[in-house]
Amino acid sequence: MDIREIIIPGDTPGIEWRLPVLHFKGNDPQAPKIYLQAALHSNELPGTAVLHFLCGKLRKAESEGRIASDITVVPQANPIGAAQSHFGEMQGRFDLGTRTNFNRDFPLISLRDRAGLIESLDRYRAADRLKRELIHMALGADLVLDLHCDDESLQYAYIDEAFWPEASDLASALSMDAVLLSDGESSAFEEAVGFAWKYEVPGEKRSRLPGKLSTTLELRGRRDVYPGMASADADGLYAFLAARGAVTGETEPLAAFAGPAAPLDNIEMIRTPVAGTVLFHRNIGETVATGDLLATIVTKPGMADGEVEIRAPQAGLIVTRISDRLVRRRGDLMKIACDAPSTALRKAGTLED
Repeated sequence: MDIREIIIPGDTPGIEWRLPVLHFKGNDPQAPKIYLQAALHSNELPGTAVLHFLCGKLRKAESEGRIASDITVVPQANPIGAAQSHFGEMQGRFDLGTRTNFNRDFPLISLRDRAGLIESLDRYRAADRLKRELIHMALGADLVLDLHCDDESLQYAYIDEAFWPEASDLASALSMDAVLLSDGESSAFEEAVGFAWKYEVPGEKRSRLPGKLSTTLELRGRRDVYPGMASADADGLYAFLAARGAVTGETEPLAAFAGPAAPLDNIEMIRTPVAGTVLFHRNIGETVATGDLLATIVTKPGMADGEVEIRAPQAGLIVTRISDRLVRRRGDLMKIACDAPSTALRKAGTLED
């Protein structure tokens, strides 16, 4: 395993950020190239723990000469966000300087323009330099996995329809509870990678990308950082890499993915119409029917008319839930994966900011 550091100069004097990059050299030029990163949102650490355990397995395979693919691993992809603390709490999702989500505004380019991503980097702020370095590395790979987590959540993935159902082997290997099929219309990291592949010939969009994969894995909730979970997920990732030919000698057939695969249009984003204290009646992993009581919002504590009920607009699986118990009006409460499209309007791209 080789280790190098990418240095990101800060936007103020005397500051710089160091980004460790781990690399395993493959012995088969025909094997797919792999890129794995975690903690692009710096306070989402399940993926960092998973990659820690995965690297241990890869080092063992390397010592036995079984690494076929070039594998690049970035276990903590955002040192800028990791250093942002506001009143004692890490603010790892948004750049405090620009208020921009660290997983938005990645350059949307054709693959043939990859080299230009890291030219004249002095023109860019530190966060944009970081984004350009990350996507430049990813576009040198065939399989790109961006490890995130949600708030309180099942294990699920965002997978562009261009990669489905070929990518069901990944969902199976990680025992995903659900897959959300995205439309590839945002500037989030994994969709920017997919954009570059789709428009490898500028102006000509490819709808299918066999042999390629760029996806976001949501590894449960932010507090689900445990050795047993991380080790099991690392086993799952290793099994996926073996099935795709990245490592040799331990390939076992993967079971078919049995969970739901719902287009984003079929995701009910449950939001509260009022502000107040949340009393949840249903938990992640539960299947609900139309009209089921999901939550009560206490708007005026102690008053006879101080409650508002939130009910399920249609049947489905509760995939995520917020951990906050005091919410603003129109705040997100849950995501429910359903069989039918939601009647709520959804703009193309991501479900949340």
